[in-house]
Amino acid sequence: MCGRFVRHSSLSLIEKTFNIDSVEAEAASSYNIAPTQNVLAVIRNGERRLTSLHWGLVPFWAKDRSIGSRLINARAETVAEKPSFRNAFRKRRCLIVADGFYEWKGEKGHKQPYYLTLPSGGPFAFAGLWEIWHGDDAAYHSCTIVTTAATESVRNLHHRMPVILRPQSHDAWLDSTDQDVEQLKQILRQGYYRKLDYYAVAKRVNAVKNNDPACIEPIDSQR
Repeated sequence: MCGRFVRHSSLSLIEKTFNIDSVEAEAASSYNIAPTQNVLAVIRNGERRLTSLHWGLVPFWAKDRSIGSRLINARAETVAEKPSFRNAFRKRRCLIVADGFYEWKGEKGHKQPYYLTLPSGGPFAFAGLWEIWHGDDAAYHSCTIVTTAATESVRNLHHRMPVILRPQSHDAWLDSTDQDVEQLKQILRQGYYRKLDYYAVAKRVNAVKNNDPACIEPIDSQR
């Protein structure tokens, strides 16, 4: 699962890391990104565009946008079949830019938050799907993060984890002309990072209003 994440890399580093051709959104740092908020994503339509999407996918057939808050994650095992995701899986895939994400462990009411990153500490891309919903007075662009079974490095915290795509998988994932479901499933089975690092952070991250670098400081450094 992925319910909160972090993006703090500079725009120049993001452009370099993901070979961006055009920038259509601001890249202000955010240390406590929550569902329904705007996220930075890379989509490709002839060129790689860095754009803004609402986190929580609203299918094109939805009656209203409220469904998006329940569709922040899509399971890799069923994404090709689920009515909410199958069209986007074939035609509208994206890279959701991040530097890390949070997970919680423990009993309800006493859960300890942890911050997870790549061992390199650099920016990375969640495998994402995006959609356009036409309602109200304007088009609504939204997305979801694909998740998979946790690898050994994460299993101690949670049984699920977001699919963090390796750079070698980016082109194929963004290629909307490739609608071969089995090839796309293969990317989700093989083309992602399995080794992540994590450490405990303060419970202040539980409140979305807390959004600053202190959110990702190790507990030990705050004593």
